[in-house]
Amino acid sequence: MSLLDFSFKLMLWFLLTADSSLVNIAIGVAVALLLPQFGASQHRGTSTFGLLKVWLQMLGRIAIAIPQAYFEAFEMMLNPHNVEEVTVVQGEPRETAGLVFLDIFLITFTPKTIVLNYTTHGQYVVHSVRPRRLS
Repeated sequence: MSLLDFSFKLMLWFLLTADSSLVNIAIGVAVALLLPQFGASQHRGTSTFGLLKVWLQMLGRIAIAIPQAYFEAFEMMLNPHNVEEVTVVQGEPRETAGLVFLDIFLITFTPKTIVLNYTTHGQYVVHSVRPRRLS
C-alpha cells in the first residue's frame, strides 16, 4: 500500500468522524490498513499520471462539497424539506473502485442526498429531499 493511498483513506476517515482523539486515530489507521487498495494496480492500462489527475480532480470536488454541505444543512434548518424524490443519475465512468467510492461519498456527504444503489452501468440511484414549492 502506498503512502498516498493510506493517507487518503485516513483523511476520509477523519472527514467522516470529525474526531481527533487518540482512539479514533487508532481506529482510522486500522480501517485504512484493512480497506482494499484504490491505486493504479487495479487497472494496468491506465497511466499513473492519468489516475493522479483524476484523484486531484476528486480532491477538488471534495473541497467544494464541504461548504456546500454546510450551506444545505443551514438551508434545511431554515426551510423544511418535505418532498422526497428518488432519481437515477448517470455518473462518469470511473476506472477504480476508489473513484466510485469517492463519487458515492460526495453525493452522500451533502445532507439533502444519499446514494441508494450503484449499477454496473455507472448509474447512481439517489434519494433526495427538497422544500415544497408554493404554487
